[in-house]
Amino acid sequence: MTAKLFAAEAVQTLPDFERNALAIADALRERGVSDGTRVMLKAGNSAGYVGALLALMHVGASIVMVDHQERAEATQRICDQAGVKISVVDDDTPVLEGGPVRVTIYELLVAALEQSPAEQRLSFDTWCALPDGLIMWSSGSTGEPKGVVKTGAKFLKNLERNARQVGHRPDDVLLPLLPFSHQYGLSMVLIAWLVKCSLVIAPYRRLDRAMTMAGACGATVVDATPASYRSMLNMIGRKPALADQLSGVRMFCSGAAPLDPGLVGDYVNRFGLPLLDSYGSTEAGNVSFATEGNAVACGRAVEGLELRIVDDEGTVLPSGEVGEIQVHSPDLMEGYLGDDGTVTPVDANKVDWYPTGDFGYLDSGENLFVLGRKSAVHRNGHTLYPEIIEHKLAAGGCLTKVVPVPDQQRGCQLVFFVEDEQRREPRFWREPIASLLPAFEHPNRIHVVERFPLNRNGKPDKRELERLALDLAPGAKA
Repeated sequence: MTAKLFAAEAVQTLPDFERNALAIADALRERGVSDGTRVMLKAGNSAGYVGALLALMHVGASIVMVDHQERAEATQRICDQAGVKISVVDDDTPVLEGGPVRVTIYELLVAALEQSPAEQRLSFDTWCALPDGLIMWSSGSTGEPKGVVKTGAKFLKNLERNARQVGHRPDDVLLPLLPFSHQYGLSMVLIAWLVKCSLVIAPYRRLDRAMTMAGACGATVVDATPASYRSMLNMIGRKPALADQLSGVRMFCSGAAPLDPGLVGDYVNRFGLPLLDSYGSTEAGNVSFATEGNAVACGRAVEGLELRIVDDEGTVLPSGEVGEIQVHSPDLMEGYLGDDGTVTPVDANKVDWYPTGDFGYLDSGENLFVLGRKSAVHRNGHTLYPEIIEHKLAAGGCLTKVVPVPDQQRGCQLVFFVEDEQRREPRFWREPIASLLPAFEHPNRIHVVERFPLNRNGKPDKRELERLALDLAPGAKA
């Protein structure tokens, strides 16, 4: 079976797609891209996007990945900071005057028609050797986004480890319902290339269409956020025939945000398959995965990586005890992008064991359970961890985001946002929440939403929730 790239605009075999990417590479060279040129790639998911990405890797560019929804002003700041010389964008992507040279993906595709590449195969050797082959941006879910600098060699090696552990195969058809400009989506695009399996480029914001494409293309592995999996299940509830489009799937893989146990059970009941959770970050790469043979939490660390849990003093904790997750990884980032475009290396003290800032624990089988960010707040003399509270509630069937708001007398107030399609009153939720938590963790206020607002990564948008919480906190208990 010849691997293919399926997109709304065309279907190509992998060899044909490779020839097209080589032609795009020649078109990029004609526009001044060479070894180490800083090039911004900012566009929506498409076959042209993937072709431009592989072409940039082939010519040895330093690729600055930017979300296609990023505002023009923020994009300009990124370009200035990174020293971007050329921007590769969609036709409708606005770029401020005075910025880098603008090249559209459509322009590259047209120019590629005139090319007859001398090279026969794509090669990423030059790109892999660059110290700044890839510059990505952290999600900013806990602060300002940072430019994370990686070598191409480390990035691809991490993906090889990933693919081996998860068990991707040449006969697979991958369907990533994710933006390709971020860690998770980019990983799946390049895993498809490394494994030489098929890739489906589906409209991840139109999940009904994506499921139809899954059936037409014979998708075998789906990767998506928990929010997308929940939406798909809701759509199937309204249109049961959509479930048939996923009948060929052998693995439903999840990442980018915490996965609640209730949703896992729903997929087991509906499809006979669990959602396979994972853990990673832009800085540390892909770290651990549940697999078909070990569908426990976020599974074990991939080959070559190690995990440990430590307390606040740095003492390693035994299995079952909660502490900060630390990662020992040869695939760690080089550092963060400085204001002047240079790389600020990772602190030497963090190279051996990188502190993730996440809470979790390891069970006796070395499986990782992630509980949330290590972000303590204080209320009435108690130290509280909002994401651990969320984890307790999720285990009890209550999907909640806990937002602390400063309070002079108490230290903080806790606003609980409950996701409930039925939009039941806050008083409906107060009793089950109280039964799952000790009194010192109870909410000051409960606010019910039909859906959590999501950021571009598909994670709950904490900034938007914080804004809403500030408006709600001064009031009395709901």
